[in-house]
Amino acid sequence: MKEQEVLNYIEDVIENVPNDWLQLTTHRLDIYNEKLAKTEFLERFETLFAEKNAKTSTLKELPTAFDYIRLGHPLSSVLEWGIAKLNNLKPDNIISFSSRTMPVLAVLRKNLFANKTTQIIYTGSLPEYFDAETLKKVYGYNFELKQVENAEEVPEFNGSTVFISQKDEIGKVDLNPNIDFWLSVYPNLGSILLVNGEKNESYISEIQHVRRRESIAMTPADSFSALKQLVGKPSSNRNNIENNKASVIASIQNITGTNSHALLASCGLSMQYAIMMGLIDEALEKHPGKVIKIVVPPNCYGGTNDQARRVAASLENVEIVDLPVDGDNDMVQSTALVLDQVAKEDAVPYIIAEIPTNPRVEVPDLQKLRDALSKERKTARGKTAIDPVFILDQTFCPNVQFLAKDGILSSIRTISYVSGSKFPSGGKCTAGYCVANEKAENLLSKIEKHLVFCDNEATALQVEILAEQLPSMNQRIADAYKNTREFVNFIRKTLPEAKINFVSEELADQGFTPSVFSLDLPTKGNTAEEREAYKRGLNQKLINMMISEIPNESKYCVSYGQLKGCYWTIPATSTQGTTKEADKDYIARVSVSPNLNLELHKKVFLDFVEQI
Repeated sequence: MKEQEVLNYIEDVIENVPNDWLQLTTHRLDIYNEKLAKTEFLERFETLFAEKNAKTSTLKELPTAFDYIRLGHPLSSVLEWGIAKLNNLKPDNIISFSSRTMPVLAVLRKNLFANKTTQIIYTGSLPEYFDAETLKKVYGYNFELKQVENAEEVPEFNGSTVFISQKDEIGKVDLNPNIDFWLSVYPNLGSILLVNGEKNESYISEIQHVRRRESIAMTPADSFSALKQLVGKPSSNRNNIENNKASVIASIQNITGTNSHALLASCGLSMQYAIMMGLIDEALEKHPGKVIKIVVPPNCYGGTNDQARRVAASLENVEIVDLPVDGDNDMVQSTALVLDQVAKEDAVPYIIAEIPTNPRVEVPDLQKLRDALSKERKTARGKTAIDPVFILDQTFCPNVQFLAKDGILSSIRTISYVSGSKFPSGGKCTAGYCVANEKAENLLSKIEKHLVFCDNEATALQVEILAEQLPSMNQRIADAYKNTREFVNFIRKTLPEAKINFVSEELADQGFTPSVFSLDLPTKGNTAEEREAYKRGLNQKLINMMISEIPNESKYCVSYGQLKGCYWTIPATSTQGTTKEADKDYIARVSVSPNLNLELHKKVFLDFVEQI
């Protein structure tokens, strides 16, 4: 009876699902408490279940679950809750992924650090995408593979047992107590991992962190399809992915001025993960025995920073080198110094950097950067050092043709990637993409190998959305920049004491037209602590005024490149979540769209100035 009550309630939720649950890709900080995230959402959802209340208006009032949508969202949380109920498990013990591979990697990563053995058990044949040799050789994971007739045959094992189920049913499973992790995989949806028993609950947060940093949760659309299957309702299959993919790749090539194949991933970070693992694979093959140095700014976007350090932590031959780029540091000088040192050590250099930087929106002298990257260097023994691969995150300016035949970086091996949740999709999906210039084109096959192996490719719906949105991207960028420049000029005139980080007119003439700027508000106080506290208070006051007085357009949200409105955030408390405290920026970051009531935003800002 209880099981039927759960299914009936889920059916009601499906009927009344709020639009935001299916369409919003970025978390709203005004209804998001990171420390409570899924817990807070499910506690209130459980109350609604007890009351049999599935009204759309009530569901809309629930706080954000996890962070849209990479780590999880309302629909993935409802799916996990439903499966937990049917299997007498806690909701935390159910973790859905858009990928069918990454849950296995998450368990193997945890066991690598715990020095614990793992056996992977399957019936029939292994999934075709599962490459055991790559998993051992490139990712450094150890495990045993074992085939059985059925789950009841799984024996006791001194370590962790992962059972891969390839049955189509979603819902209740017969959990053998000898199985620690039951992984159900679905070709068109992703996978659902059941963590079995209290002894394995210490894995949950680390599995979720893999989902946050190297993959994504099952997408809202696919979670919705899975929920429909759970209650026995038909769900639609999307076709035409090949036509849409061809359209997207043609758009990307046109926008970037490249002829290389473009790769499409489920999000920017899953794209970056494929790039990193593909390049590590390349280095192991071409430069066996040499140390790989990943050079990364310590205060860049938190996901980039965290992921790079996580990769290095799990591989003995990979190390992190800090690249100071913001504030008093010059990216060109830092790059030259770091590459000189890496060359002396005869190591393999991979550099990750954002241009413009986030949140300071700084662009280095590109000709000097090109010279620093392309300079031939010598090892300590006088041999020619390995030239770097430049991994460029150009999410803030995806329209700049860095990699074109006559582009500023055409002479350096360069891979460029972009988070699709920003301008490419207008905030409608998270899918990311990457391209290479002619000098780095041969690296794409290795990157694609790891994108496919990790099962982190863009979903059919994501590709469809990119096909719709990419053709208008450059025009949206131009329109949003125009609004941003006007807003920045107004703030400079109205509050000249504020420090604004934005591109100069000269840089804009060169094609750098971002629509995001950071705002360092004027402060006062007798000590550095007092001045910092006053400034942080002002940041919050400004954001609160904007979102309360312009609620239909201004949002307290981690976003950029949306189709309409204006988004405000404090990077130190959102995108820099895992960055070291000393490297965080407690300044306001403002993202302006091509479609907003700019005059009303100016008016509210003027009111704010008059109050301080």
